[in-house]
Amino acid sequence: MAERLLIVEDEETLRESMRRVFLREGYVVEAVGSAEEAIPIIESSSCDLVLTDIILPGINGIELLKKCREFNQDLIVIIMTAYASLETAVEALRAGAYDYVVKPIMHDEINRIVKNALRERALRSENVILKKQLGDRYDFENIIGQSSIITSMIEEVKKISDARSHVLLLGETGTGKELFARAIHFNSMRREKPFIPINCSAIPENLLESELFGYAKGAFTGAVTTKRGLFEEADNGTVFLDEIGDLSQPLQAKLLRVIDDCEIRPLGGVQSKKIDIRFITATNRNLTRAVKDGTFREDLFYRINVVTLRLPSLRERKEDILILSRHFLEKYAREIGKNVKYIDDAALRLLMAYCWPGNVRELQNIIERAILISDGNTVFPEHLPEVLREVTSFSSESIEKALSIEDYTKEFILRYQESYNEQKLSELLGITRKALWEKRRKWGLPKKIVTELPIK
Repeated sequence: MAERLLIVEDEETLRESMRRVFLREGYVVEAVGSAEEAIPIIESSSCDLVLTDIILPGINGIELLKKCREFNQDLIVIIMTAYASLETAVEALRAGAYDYVVKPIMHDEINRIVKNALRERALRSENVILKKQLGDRYDFENIIGQSSIITSMIEEVKKISDARSHVLLLGETGTGKELFARAIHFNSMRREKPFIPINCSAIPENLLESELFGYAKGAFTGAVTTKRGLFEEADNGTVFLDEIGDLSQPLQAKLLRVIDDCEIRPLGGVQSKKIDIRFITATNRNLTRAVKDGTFREDLFYRINVVTLRLPSLRERKEDILILSRHFLEKYAREIGKNVKYIDDAALRLLMAYCWPGNVRELQNIIERAILISDGNTVFPEHLPEVLREVTSFSSESIEKALSIEDYTKEFILRYQESYNEQKLSELLGITRKALWEKRRKWGLPKKIVTELPIK
């Protein structure tokens, strides 16, 4: 649809000349000789951009600009002025005009300014739409689950979203910590500002400080320009620091200073910059134990856990497995373009019986994989990874034998230690690698080396 321009110019020759120029450019153009004629058109919201002279009979261009702002804050207004009234044009810019053009009017120049103004307006509109879509994507209704534990978690998160307090999210890998962090941000007063996720364990330590704080030109070899850091980019918004427990001691001290002083200093810089950031942090580590061990600063721990939320594992909300499975089935069938609509009852029983060490993320990946290898419209047990069938079968056998937890763990290690590496084995048992090592030592079980893992 063609953009609509309104020209307000009392000099008839210039007015008509401009009207013809913009008509040739493909715009819908109305041209009037006074502000009084322009106001009804502006009130009816039937224009995208106003070109107005300052000196007009009756209401002048500055007053018209103010009325435009009253009716529509997004309406673009460009001022036309003679050189003698340049100071007034500057005043108009302060009042919200997009730009000004000095007479005599050069058609190429004004056409360029109008195109740039309308392009910026389109980009702003797209940005608003994208932010709305992003906000909808991370609305609380899109956190899937009907179990009491997840619904109470959502209600708790709603209460703290609009607060200024920093939030610590605890939970196993794959429980949706970033999803909750985004939901908190996009339902807070900071929703229009940046949300910047940072994985503290994914960026090498020697690069992380410069990424967070930025650096001044010449701060180190290779710093040929000044670079803004992620903290500065996130000003007035939210920073999500995932895996905060892996942050080194020196960076813990620097982060503490940022939280306490609300300012940053780029590497090699001489001046500090004030910032306003809400920190949401997350970890699957036991920070209380890390504080006792001396690997995590106690003072930083108390700063980041003003509000602490523990996200439940999928094992704790098993009643949500069915609804999550159907959600991922519909999502990935649509994205992949396959007509997979159903999950066989036997496959559902396997999903319900599995221990889900990787939580919701593991379930998501398994459903996507099942859709990829399915030939029909139904997911069957053979479309699920071998580990689901093996572990589920082992659990059933253990129940029949009435094994104790200790005996179950010992038999599990003996049966699967040649199939899975230490990390996977500890995840399947729901224990740490350290706990796995301690149990091996207690029972005299040698550590097996896995050279090749089965496809999961």
